[in-house]
Amino acid sequence: MTADPMARNSTGSADFTHRPYREVTDPHGRVYRIGETDRDILGHPRSLMVYLPWIAMMAISVFEYAYGSAEDTLSRAHGWSQSGTFWILSVWVFFQAGVAFPAGWLRERGVLTARRAMFTGSFLCLAGFVALAHLRQVWWAVLGFGVVGGTGSGLVYATCINMVGKWFPERRGARTGFVNGGFAYGSLPFIFIFNYAFDTANYREVLDLIGVYVLIVVFASAFFFRDPPKNWWPAEIDPLTVSGDRGNAASLAQNPPAVRQFTPREAVRTGMLPLMWVSIVMTAGVSIFGISFQVDFAKDVGFGPLVAASSMGVMAVINGVGRGVVGWLSDRWGRKRTLVFVIVVLGLAQFGVIWAGDVRSEPLFLVFAFLSGFGGGAFYPLFAALTPDYFGENYNATNYGLVYSGKLVSGLFGGGLGSMVVGAWGYDGAYALAGGVSMVAAGLALLLRQPGRAGGPAVPSARPHPAS
Repeated sequence: MTADPMARNSTGSADFTHRPYREVTDPHGRVYRIGETDRDILGHPRSLMVYLPWIAMMAISVFEYAYGSAEDTLSRAHGWSQSGTFWILSVWVFFQAGVAFPAGWLRERGVLTARRAMFTGSFLCLAGFVALAHLRQVWWAVLGFGVVGGTGSGLVYATCINMVGKWFPERRGARTGFVNGGFAYGSLPFIFIFNYAFDTANYREVLDLIGVYVLIVVFASAFFFRDPPKNWWPAEIDPLTVSGDRGNAASLAQNPPAVRQFTPREAVRTGMLPLMWVSIVMTAGVSIFGISFQVDFAKDVGFGPLVAASSMGVMAVINGVGRGVVGWLSDRWGRKRTLVFVIVVLGLAQFGVIWAGDVRSEPLFLVFAFLSGFGGGAFYPLFAALTPDYFGENYNATNYGLVYSGKLVSGLFGGGLGSMVVGAWGYDGAYALAGGVSMVAAGLALLLRQPGRAGGPAVPSARPHPAS
């Protein structure tokens, strides 16, 4: 162990120059910056960096989780085909996920601050809803809602998730899950609005108002966003002895910190980041398929509109609450073990939906909508927490951006290609395929190992790079 008792500025920011801290190095060579409290840096508790991202995530959840409830009205109002309407969502998913990596790259080089990313995202989100309301040609809507709105919501999503991981390096599972949950259940009011108070007479006004709502919430939250210094670690927890309260000690025992800070190139070379990417491609594809087609499947089977809307509402709520629950569970049970469990539940739920439809059981359908919602959202915060667990926090915006970019591929076969499979094989064939894909993804997740620790891949040689 080495220690530097002298305070020195390793962030390049004048804000931290005069606050005393020291940097300690663990046996693996990882550096921890300790001594500064969250109040020293922010002027208030770091819990605000949980609640504000959570509020912003609830605001942008309407893009993905309520869209399936609005697509019938949009198709009638604009004269779009069902396939065209779903391709709009697929393009949205592509850009929402795809922007995470370039945005992370810009953030870690100081070009794009967290606050600026949120401000930009808020206006792009507004533009997306305005486009969906007023552009009648489907390809213009793809450009406006899919490309512009997807980029905006992706900036907000990536910034919020990375903010939590940076401020809670010692116990990130529960906090990341809580924030990520807002991205699902925040859509609940809009699911019922789109099912009961959204028609061809008022759709423009409703969509415009939703766009303004997203703008105001995200823009206001952004004023308080701020990253901690590189290598920051909570002052009350000794990273070398893992001393502190019992909960933090238990979490760190199950999910030990990364052995060092991996650049994206180094993370890829371990083989674990590509494996995460493939796993999230498959799992997110199944999740997006369920979000896109559950309401339509319920109507096709003959269930009433209340059951159809309620099934999507159940999915959204459990999708969000489940993210928080598994985040908390992963702090105690271990991140990988919890991830495999969640993906298996998601796969089994797809087969359950087929069964419920075959026997025409509305209660059974709602049960499996519950399970599908749980599995279809809970894996996101697990991957978000697992990435810095394996590769550290300093490059997490870029590393998780690479992992999360798998969702851009998922959007293609979960939404647009999913509609083609439904057309060719019917709902039963499509849901069976989704269940099988999920089981394969669970098998791949079993292969994940933390680089540099017992049983994991060797750590690649690091090129010299500054801690900041």
